[in-house]
Amino acid sequence: MNEINKDDLVKRMDGAINSFSGDLVGLRTGRASTNMVDGILVDAYGQKMPIDQVGSISVPEARMISIQVWDKGLVIAVEKAIHESGLGLNPQTDGELIRIPIPELNEERREELSKIAGKYAEQSRVAIRNVRRDGMDEIKKIEKDGTVGKDRAVDLSNEVQELTDDYIKKIDEMLSQKENEIRQV
Repeated sequence: MNEINKDDLVKRMDGAINSFSGDLVGLRTGRASTNMVDGILVDAYGQKMPIDQVGSISVPEARMISIQVWDKGLVIAVEKAIHESGLGLNPQTDGELIRIPIPELNEERREELSKIAGKYAEQSRVAIRNVRRDGMDEIKKIEKDGTVGKDRAVDLSNEVQELTDDYIKKIDEMLSQKENEIRQV
């Protein structure tokens, strides 16, 4: 794909995959993971800071996350940020240590999380299709300009479509893996 910028298409599709991966990390399964609290921002020192910059995060048990807050004055702010995160977690404070028990998921919540994961997957598929559309538009433009012939334009279009299919397949595999994780009791 010398005539169009394939690297740009790949980079943009990788961006959609990375975004989707980040969205999936935020969906909690029945097991504790330090990634579950990655997106939480804490009001600290007059600004919003990622939770891992105000304390050490660990998983001492399969259903427990613990956060050792470095500054005792931030314990309440960290606890508040966890409550307001929308993850449905109830932190328990013990001095500078915050323990977050991860409740077992009921069947209804598992289905809800699967639907949310499906929604994230569809958003990523749309992003990848938009990248494909941009690539196809670029191919049409260079064909119209006479830079490439009709046969080469068809070949380029097929390459862009194959690339798109590969990325859609990656998203489907990631979604399937996450749904299996969610449904695992």
